[in-house]
Amino acid sequence: MPSGSLQFEGKSGPSSWQIKSSDALRDVRRETTTMAAYYNENTIIYFNGSFVKAAEAKTDLYSQSLHYGYAVFEGIRSYPVNGGTKMFKAKEHYDRLRRSAEVTKIPFHYTTEQLIELTYETLHRNNFTDAYVRPIVLCSPNMSLSKGRESFLAIECWEWTNGYMSNQMDIMTSSYRRPNADAFHVDAKVSGHYVNSILACQEAKDLGFDEALVLDTNGFVAESSGANIFYESEGVLYTAPKGNILPGITRATVLEICQELNIPVEEKLFTPDAMRGADAGFFCGTAAEVVALSSLDRVPFKKNWEESLSCLVQQAYKCKVLEKTFQLKEEVA
Repeated sequence: MPSGSLQFEGKSGPSSWQIKSSDALRDVRRETTTMAAYYNENTIIYFNGSFVKAAEAKTDLYSQSLHYGYAVFEGIRSYPVNGGTKMFKAKEHYDRLRRSAEVTKIPFHYTTEQLIELTYETLHRNNFTDAYVRPIVLCSPNMSLSKGRESFLAIECWEWTNGYMSNQMDIMTSSYRRPNADAFHVDAKVSGHYVNSILACQEAKDLGFDEALVLDTNGFVAESSGANIFYESEGVLYTAPKGNILPGITRATVLEICQELNIPVEEKLFTPDAMRGADAGFFCGTAAEVVALSSLDRVPFKKNWEESLSCLVQQAYKCKVLEKTFQLKEEVA
């Protein structure tokens, strides 16, 4: 076999197909591993019942997850708290992971308590305190369009010292729409759904924007490519209602903060026209946390961010995840 080609070796059993690499391919793999931002040769992940090195983990090329995007996942942040690390709302995230598996007919038998324990062990083995956690449930080999026969859990994590979004973002209304809510369980975090997100986000970047604002099939604002959205107008915050969005755990936390700070908030349908030129706006999500928006479709938001109610929400959220007390210094008009 020529150097640099792939050789497949098969044995009986569903998880026996593996890639055997030539010397040239191993060199490429070593280079890729070295350049990877998420792991290195010492990184440990949990996979299918064992703790293994990320660089040595293998999956099945005949998996439904690889071919059809048939997998569910979560994104969880772990913060340095009281000299250790603590995941923010881990129970809510893992409850949602289990619900996502249930509604997509993926067999999954871990309890929320087991998942939390395994995740803390993964963080401990990597000596991470400020980290992003990515649990994902993968399906076994199956080329038919039928429900999963078996699943495999992977828990990956990497150090997180800065958000993946800029401090203030210029966003555009995407030409892509969210899938029809009747076609998917839009409230489930399913891998295949994110092709839509990739297309919307890349379109925005190609046109010189930071991110995309994605509408639902009826032309109302839904969310960004990977976060929920709020805008502020005349002392009230507005956000899209459930039904055509993935209602994020960070979104729920923002609603809690608004209640705690007596900030009026409404869940309602609205168009981009209502949002353009408003007082302020922000995205919120596990990775984004609360990130300010500077403009929509090149129309700037009116208020200085530091003078907005939205900025108070951002500050309160940061205190909440770090388990610090938020002090309201002065009233924002």
